[in-house]
Amino acid sequence: MMANRRVAMRRMAALSFALAITGALPTQVLAQEKKVIKVGTLKVIHGIGAYFYEQFAPPGYTIQVVPFETPTDGKNAVVTGSVDFGIFGIAAATLGAAAGEPIVVVAASCNRGMAVVSGAQSTINSIKDLRGKKVAILPGSTQEVVIMERLRMEGMSIKDIQPIRLTFSDMAPALARGDVDAYVGAEPGPGISLATGAGKIVEYPYTTPIGSLNMVLATRQEMVDKNPGLIGLMLETHRKANEFAMANRPKLAEMAIQKLGQKPESIDKAVPNVELTWKMDAKFITQAKYYGAEMLDKKQIRALPDYDKFINTKFVNALK
Repeated sequence: MMANRRVAMRRMAALSFALAITGALPTQVLAQEKKVIKVGTLKVIHGIGAYFYEQFAPPGYTIQVVPFETPTDGKNAVVTGSVDFGIFGIAAATLGAAAGEPIVVVAASCNRGMAVVSGAQSTINSIKDLRGKKVAILPGSTQEVVIMERLRMEGMSIKDIQPIRLTFSDMAPALARGDVDAYVGAEPGPGISLATGAGKIVEYPYTTPIGSLNMVLATRQEMVDKNPGLIGLMLETHRKANEFAMANRPKLAEMAIQKLGQKPESIDKAVPNVELTWKMDAKFITQAKYYGAEMLDKKQIRALPDYDKFINTKFVNALK
């Protein structure tokens, strides 16, 4: 306690000295005094909105973006408090909430951003053509449930293909090497396959009742209970950042090139398949609940989440 008190006293003395000499707080000191909001996002183009947050951060705050390789990693970081907010798929969020984890979805984040891709010279031109083929899928991802639903719609199941577990960033290289016949991926993976000539689009799988629903912005219940004001500030930042990125597609592409380390040709192919958003309307709720029902039917979860707590629309509604 004494040590902490001495540190605080020295800090106050330094600030007083700075004021006495300059008449104002130095910029470096002001920057140190800013509160940090930690936001996790995936290494995919439809999670790129988080990198625009800083220019719209509320006064007195700065945004620290923490990239994650998989949706589960991002979800776990929110649950453990390693980050304050996380952008990841509705699948990971539903898995956590159904298991009793204190995950709360407070906004939509991205629609679309998915694609089923096969080798450019392959005979795979439809979902039915995946029968017996090696198909890369990331377990626990939104894409996993979507492809299972698309298979069902074609009279097939996951047993009719050879699912190969891969992260999103490994899918395009694996297809190019011939390690897999196809993949159910996330941008910019499909864009990379198109730009390099290694792949072709089998379909953008948005014809299921899940639609184009993909990623969400989530926090934990403790934040809702103890710091709802911060959620409000974050959602205003989230809205401004995503609307700016969608209104300035060249800026979105530039940011994706910078943060994801991809070539412009790949990003240009991926950008049209990305829809950054923030709204949670009745359609969103219907699709999210259908999604949960599908996960339950496929025994990916043992029970449905408590949607009254899991999806909290009051913060988004306040923005309207």
